[in-house]
Amino acid sequence: MDRRANATEAILVCALLSLLSLSRACPKECSCNSNTKVVDCRGRGLYDIPRRLHPDTQELYLQDNRIRGLGSMAFREIPLVRILDISNNSITSISPTALLGLRTLQRLSLAHNNLRELDKRLLGPIRSLSHLDLSHNSLWGLPGAMGDSLRNLSHLGLAHNRLTRLDRSLLEALTHLDSLALRGNPWRCDCQLIGLKLWLETYLFKGGVVDEVLCSQPEEMKDRDLQKVPYQLFHACMTTSYHYLFANIHHLESERLLQRGGGGGGGMAECEPKQKQRPVNLRHAIATVIITGVVCGIVCLMMLAAAVYGCAYAAIMAKYQRELKKNEELAAAQGADHATADEKEPLENAIA
Repeated sequence: MDRRANATEAILVCALLSLLSLSRACPKECSCNSNTKVVDCRGRGLYDIPRRLHPDTQELYLQDNRIRGLGSMAFREIPLVRILDISNNSITSISPTALLGLRTLQRLSLAHNNLRELDKRLLGPIRSLSHLDLSHNSLWGLPGAMGDSLRNLSHLGLAHNRLTRLDRSLLEALTHLDSLALRGNPWRCDCQLIGLKLWLETYLFKGGVVDEVLCSQPEEMKDRDLQKVPYQLFHACMTTSYHYLFANIHHLESERLLQRGGGGGGGMAECEPKQKQRPVNLRHAIATVIITGVVCGIVCLMMLAAAVYGCAYAAIMAKYQRELKKNEELAAAQGADHATADEKEPLENAIA
C-alpha cells in the first residue's frame, strides 16, 4: 500500500510540474493550446512581442494589436514556428534580422501595417516560405535581391500599396508562384512598365492567377488594365528606351522556349506614349527585324565563305603555275644538254 501511495504521489507531482511548466510557457496576455501548439494573442492591446513563448510553438497569431516595430531576432524563442500573423498592427520598421532563425516559416502576414520599405536581408535565411502577404501597407517597391528568398513562394500579396512599378528580376525568380495580388496600386503605365506587362503575359500563359493592374498615370491611361492596353500605345518607347527593346526580345525568346517545351525598371528617362494608336504590331515588327538580321548574317557568312574559297583557289592556281613554269625550264635545260652532246659526237668521230 505504501508503495502504491508513493507511486501515486510521484505521478501527481510530475503532473503538477508539467502543468506548471506549461503555464510558464504561455504568456499571460495570450491563450495557448499545448496539443496544437498554437498561441493566440489577437486583440490584446500588445505593444511588443510577448515573452516566455514555448519553444515548440508552431503557430503565433498577433493580429489587431498595437505593435510598432520588430527588433533583431524578435522570435528567437520560437524557432519552429510555421505560421506567423502580425497583420493589422502599427508596424513602421522591421529589423533586417527580425526573422533570423525561423528556418521553417511557411506563412507570414504583415498586412494592414505602415511599412514603407523592406530590407533585402529580411527573408534571407528563410527558404520554406510559401505564403507572403504584404497588402495594405505603404510600400514603394521590393528589392530585386529578395527574389532568392522567395523562390518557393506560391502566393504573394502586394495589393493596396504605393507601387508604381515592380522589378522584373524579382518576379522572374518566383518560379513556383500560383497567385499574385496587385490591385489598388498607383501603377504608372509608361515605358518602364513594359517589363511587367510582358512578364504577366508569360505568367498567365503558364496558368498563374493575378487580379488586375489598373493604370493611374498618365492621364490618358487612367483606370485601364495594363493587361488589356495594346502594345501600339507603347510604340514611342522603342525609339527612346533600350529597356523596352530588350524587354521585347527577352519576352519573344521566353515565348519561343515555352512553345518548344510544350508548356501551356531602371534609371532610364521616362517617356509618354503617343495618344494616336499605330496600326503596326510592334512585336511582329521586332520579330521581322530579328529574322532580317539573321538572314543578313547568313548572307555575310556565305560571302565570307566565297571570299575564302576564292583566295584558296587563287593560291592553288598560283602554285600550279609556278610548278608548271619550273617544269618547262627544267625541260628546256635538259634539251640543251642533249643538243650539246649530239654536236660533240660527230666531232669525236672525225678526229678518230
